[in-house]
Parts: sequence; C-alpha cells; structure tokens
Amino acid sequence: MTEYPTSHSGRQAAASAVPAAGQPPRAREDAPGASPDPRRAIQQAAAHGQDPAGRAGPARRSADHDAAHRARPQGGAAHGPAEPDGTIGRPRPAGDDTLAAPTSRPRQDPDGTGHSCGPAGAADHRNRAGASASPAEPPPGVPHPAPPGGESDRNAATGAGRAGHPQGTGAEELAGHAHSAEIGHQRAPSEPVPDPTLPPDQADGLPVAGGTRDGDRLRFVGAATRRIARGIDLDEIVLGLCRATVPTFADVILVYLRDPLPVGDERPTGPVVLKLRRTDRIPEDQDTDGNRLPVLTVPADYPQAAELAEVRPGGALAEVLRGVRPVFGDSAAARAALPELLGPAHSVPGGRRAVLAPLRGRRRVIGAAVFLRRPDRPAFDPDDLLVAAQLATHTALGVDKAVLYGREAYIADALQRTMLPDSLPQPTGVKLASRYLPAAETARVGGDWYDAIPLPGSRVALVVGDVMGHSMTSAAIMGQLRTTAQTLAGLDLPPEEVLHHLDEQAQRLGSDRMATCLYAVYDPVAHRIMVANAGHPPPVLLHLGGRAEVLRVPPGAPIGVGGVDFEAVELDAPAGATLLLYTDGLVESRLRDVWTGIEQLREKLTATARLTGPDHPPPLEPLCDEVLDMLGPGDRDDDIALLAARFDGIAPSDVAYWFLEPHEQTPGKARRLARRALARWDLEELTDSVELLVSEVVTNAVRYAGRPITLRLLRTDVLRCEVGDDVPQLPRLRQARPSDEGGRGLYLVNKLARRWGATRLSTGKVVWFELARPAAGRQP
Repeated sequence: MTEYPTSHSGRQAAASAVPAAGQPPRAREDAPGASPDPRRAIQQAAAHGQDPAGRAGPARRSADHDAAHRARPQGGAAHGPAEPDGTIGRPRPAGDDTLAAPTSRPRQDPDGTGHSCGPAGAADHRNRAGASASPAEPPPGVPHPAPPGGESDRNAATGAGRAGHPQGTGAEELAGHAHSAEIGHQRAPSEPVPDPTLPPDQADGLPVAGGTRDGDRLRFVGAATRRIARGIDLDEIVLGLCRATVPTFADVILVYLRDPLPVGDERPTGPVVLKLRRTDRIPEDQDTDGNRLPVLTVPADYPQAAELAEVRPGGALAEVLRGVRPVFGDSAAARAALPELLGPAHSVPGGRRAVLAPLRGRRRVIGAAVFLRRPDRPAFDPDDLLVAAQLATHTALGVDKAVLYGREAYIADALQRTMLPDSLPQPTGVKLASRYLPAAETARVGGDWYDAIPLPGSRVALVVGDVMGHSMTSAAIMGQLRTTAQTLAGLDLPPEEVLHHLDEQAQRLGSDRMATCLYAVYDPVAHRIMVANAGHPPPVLLHLGGRAEVLRVPPGAPIGVGGVDFEAVELDAPAGATLLLYTDGLVESRLRDVWTGIEQLREKLTATARLTGPDHPPPLEPLCDEVLDMLGPGDRDDDIALLAARFDGIAPSDVAYWFLEPHEQTPGKARRLARRALARWDLEELTDSVELLVSEVVTNAVRYAGRPITLRLLRTDVLRCEVGDDVPQLPRLRQARPSDEGGRGLYLVNKLARRWGATRLSTGKVVWFELARPAAGRQP
C-alpha cells in the first residue's frame, strides 16, 4: 500500500535528500556512525528567525510564504498529492510508486494530546510548505516540528506508528482503525519503543495502565480479542476475557451473565437476573523469582461480589445496562448501579479505579463486566473506556455464538441419542452390551446405529449400520432406516429379505442415500446364527477358548445401490462365544486401512480373553472398553457403533416341542404334554396355570388353523409357552359381554401370565406367554 507524507517534516526530509544543482552531494548527518549535534540545530533555528522549538518567526514566515508561492510549478501534473488541509506535497519522481513515511516522531504538544494548537498552527504549517530546502532543517536526532491538528496529524502519527512496529494482524488493524480517532495520545520522545520481535502471544502482558503508549494499547486490544475469539463454548470465552485483562488491564474482574441466557430470538420472561459467572484477581504476594503466586488472596478493600443480582426495571443498573457504554465507577450512574450489582454491603475502590461495562449481544444485553484496579496503580483514563468497550463487545458476541452453538450441539446430540436405543433388551439365551462414540465433541451427529430386536421363538435380531456422512441429514436417514429395519424384523423376514427392503427404502429416500448394514438372527435353541451383509465390515467371533475368528460373510453391495441381491449364510454359534458387530470407525482411519484394523481388533480380543482364562469368557462391559482402548490419540476419524452379544443359548433339556393336528381332541392332548414337561422340570406348582392357559391358546388356534400347529415350552429364568399356527390374523384382547359364549380366553391369559404377546410370521403367527418360575425351581 502506498503511503503519502502528510506532515511538513516528511516533505522536508525528502527534499533535503536531493542536492542543489551545481553542488556536490552533501553528506547526510544521519548516516550510520554520524553523531547529531543539537547545538547546530539551535543556531540554525535562531539564524532563520525560528525559536528552538521549530516555530518560525513572523518575518521569516512571511518571506517563506512568498518564496513558496513563487516556487510552485504551474499545472497539476507536477504537483504532489493534495493534503487534507489543502496543501500540496512535493512532486513525486517518475517511476516512484511509494514515498517514505516520516522518519521522526511528531512532537508532543504541551497539553499531551497531540492535537492542533489553533489557527496559528495551521498557518505555520502552510508557510513552511515551501521551505524544504532551507538550511534551517533540523539535523537528525532532533525532533521535527509537529504538524498541526486535523486529519493530517492523525495520518502522520499513524505512519510513524507503522514505522516503529511490525505489521500487525487483522485483529490489531481492525482495532487500530476503529479507534485511531479516539485514542490520541502520542508517544513521548523519552518513552521506549516496543520490541518488534515480541511474539504476538506475549502481547497479553503489555502494560496499558493510565498514560500508556498507543501502540501498546492497540497491541493489547488485538491480543485480548484474539484470546477471547479462540473460545468455542461459554466457559472458554469468559476465561479468555479474564486471563486477557488480569493483570494487564485490571487487577480484578467480575463477569456477570444473565441466568438463564436467552438463545437466538427467544424473549425471556420474568425478571432479569445476573449471575456471577467468573471472577479473577491477581495474587498479593510474589515468589522468590518475582513472579505472581498462583494462590489468589483477596484484599480487604476489594468487594466480595454477590452471586445473583436482580435487575429492577427502571433502576440504576438497568439504566447503565441500557446505555451500553462503559462508565467509570465514580460516575453518578455507576455509584448507584454497582451496589445493585455487587450487593449493598460492598464498596469499590475510590476514584476512577472501577469500570462498569455492559455486555450487549446481537439483540439484547446479556450481562456486565466490572474492572477494578488497586489504589497503588494508576487510575483508568478515558481511553481505557474505549478498551473496555472493545473487550465487552467481543465477549458479548462470543457469548452469543457460544450459546447458539451449545443449543445446536444439544439438539444434534439429542437427535442422535433418540435414534439409538435407550437400553438393550435382555432376550433369553443372549447377553448384550453396546457403545457409541461420536466422531468428535464438535460433531456429535453421525449415521452409525445399532439395534437388538427380540423375535418369536426366543430369537434375537442383531443389527449394526452406518449411513454415509456426519450431518443432521445422515442422522435423519439413519433413523428412518432403523425404523424400517425394526418393522421388517417384526415380520420375521429372512436376513437377506430385510436388506433387500432396506435397499428399496434407501432408494426412495434419495439417489445418494448410501449406507452399509449387517443383519444377523441368533437362535438360542438351535445355537445357530444367520448373517447377511450389505457392504459392512465382517463380524468377529471370540470363542470360549480365546480364539478370535473373522466370520466369512459375503460382503454384498451397500444399501442404496439398487438392483443387487444379498446372500445370507448360517453359522454355528456355540455357547460361551461372543459376537462383535462394529462400524468402520473402529478399524479404519487415516493411519491404517480396514483390514489392518480388523487384524488389530482380532489380536486385541485374543489378548483380552487370555486374562480370564480358557474356561471363562471375558465380561461384556469391560470387553467393550478394552476394544475402544485400541484407538490411540488422533486415531479416530469417524463415529463408532459397537454391539457385543454373548451367546449363552438354551440347553436341549430345557426345551419341549410338539406338532399337533388341528382336531377337537388337540387341546386335551396339549394339556397332558405340558403337564408331563412340568413334572420333568420339577415345576408342578405351575401345572394348573399352564394347563388353563395352554388350553385357551390351543383351542383358539385349532378353531382357525388349517395345518398342524406347534407347541413349545422353554425353561429359562421364566417358563415360556409358544403356540404357532398358519393364520396371519393376530388375536386382540377385548371385553366379552355377559351374553357372549366366547372371547374370554385372552382375558384369562392377560390376568394370569407375567407377559404375553402375538407376533406375525411369514407363515402365520405365534402367540406366547410367560410365567414366573417358583424360587425353589429356578436354576442356580
């Protein structure tokens, strides 16, 4: 960016570098190694009618003005850029796109403000415009005369600041542009220049107490706003404000926020209550190295703030918060508002050692910050109010964003959790455990899911799937596919048919709705498992002796491709074995491929099984934790769904199964068969109840069935009875009228059974009921 000189000193330094015609070049006194002589400057100033401060005398100013008027070239092409006050700068050499910024710092005005001294100063500046070649030029080392007030002064001061500091970051430039017109203190010649090699992260510790330097103040604002902006949640943003301001800007800070915080366009109801969110103080003592001790001791003269403060409508605190701008603690508004905020029994340091800054978000005031300084430290000045306003604005906007982000994260997490089962069922003959881990704390929504669905005949369907993506859309599609899988499982369809219908459903949802899924059905009576796969990683079976086996299952195409067939395989599921179903986030990452991760998982399961010995399978919950521990830091790029199933099975001696022809004598035969089974299992106490319920259910099946019916008794922790027929219509419980001859069978089942139900099958239906076993007859 091209910088144009806007002060008399800049034009004078540029003109003095060009030697007069016919004269040899004059050696520069500011060359390296040259020693400036202040006495020569005083003599030259006196010889040309100037006082030592650089102000021209009346006679000399008139002569200089006439000479400058005559020396002006005609035409606008040779003129330099116009100054804000109407003067024209030195002609710029051809091909020179940049002009050097003034090399000397502006003179500090007597009042310390750096502003113009009046019309005389402006006339003095214009009269000196043509005197760049005058021998009265101050030598290097002597400050040039300060330019008059106005826009040119600020431009010159800004140029001098750039020459003395490295290029700032975007946050620092933004803070400097926003407040260059308000923060007007110039650096005195005796003040040290900040070290340009200081890292930006160390700028937090720059002193900015009263009477400080502009560059340090702006560097502090830039570093503080960067630290606040780094936070992503509410606590990080408030902590960033406290750590950035204590002890650099204040000795104590108290941050109050509304409780509860409004979100977005919500209109809070009820009174406005401010809650003390965080407070920080600097320690009183120092350690042997001169550093502040981490233990915070509270001085006696500092207030112990109230935890809650109610903002009364029309009160002093409400008026200050409505005004938005920070105020000094000694102002009338703050003196009335601070007791309402901190509590009436507490006072603040006297003088301008307290600042009350409202925190206003995008739509409303959401809190307040109080900055305090010790009596032995310089008080706040008016420029510190601008700093407090910047800090309060950035903090309030950050809190607004954090609240919105927290609401979105809560909604996403709630959506994900509702798509997954709250708790797993405990079907007969199998134990289940599960885990789910999101891809990251900042992205808690994914498409991975797992499910366990009880099926007729004490069977259970085990499902795990992964929808492509990590967005709300992926979670919504996952929920629809999971619901579809539950519905299809309730129809008792084979695994390959379930995947086929899921594929059709994914195509109806959209052309790009892709997912992988593995569907397995475990039968504890037959000790068999049927598995169908749709592009999912294969399951791993951990045997009782500690051997981990990757099951050979046809991979199949992902759900959503369309036009493909799925194949199911039937495998042995021995008692004591553990089946592990998982998504690819467990075994695949940027550091390893899928098959390398599967091999590591197999080795991890084998090592874990050795800890419990060959005769005892590892507990499911610790096993899931051990499996997840195989993931190292940064070794997870995807969310993870994990489902572990321990196959206990049902022993053949605990199962009684019969086929019965649909005749009138069938209910009596069913009662006799059930009585013999109960006697063999030492469950004679349940004989009367079982005979009554079996007779009612079998009678209803015989009435409508056209093929043989089935009767099965299972002895587990409960006694379960199942009656199947070829009629798909499910029975419904209804209240029979006094005149009805039938309709009371299911009423008796509902009253006497612990649980009962009816499930539709592909070949008919099954009606089942369960009875609690007597304590003496339960297995150990």
